[in-house]
Order: sequence, then structure tokens, then C-alpha cells
Amino acid sequence: MPGGPFCLYGPFNEGGHFTSKSNEEFDSSLRARDPGMGIRDLGTLESLACDHHMELVRQYRLPANNSLLVFRKNQEKDDV
Repeated sequence: MPGGPFCLYGPFNEGGHFTSKSNEEFDSSLRARDPGMGIRDLGTLESLACDHHMELVRQYRLPANNSLLVFRKNQEKDDV
């Protein structure tokens, strides 16, 4: 759907730092399984979204140190 939201759920680092000890432990367990896996940084995700003409419009803080990120297509950049 054009203009619809893109939502991403999970734990995210902020400013290059883990938001909790449990997220740091979870990241270590993911990377032990596959070095390409792990908790992503919010700033990196925002930059990637910008590269695709999207912007973060809302972050919902959820239990267990998780968040729901809501991105939308930036219409102004799309029109260029």
C-alpha cells in the first residue's frame, strides 16, 4: 500500500550502546550462532531508512526492552 507504514519490532541499541544487560547477552548469543546476526543500532536503521526515502515517525517502547519502530515513506524526497 503506497504511503503505508513499515514496522520493525525488537530490541535496538541506541547511540551504539545496549539499552540493557539482557540485550547485551541476547546479542552475544545471536552472534555466537551467526556473526551476521545481532541487535542493530537505531541510528543505523534510521540512516538506512533515509537511503530508501523513509523516516522514523514513531518509536513505541514495549516490555522486555523491546521497541516497535514505525517508518513511513518521505513523500517530499519521493517527488524529486
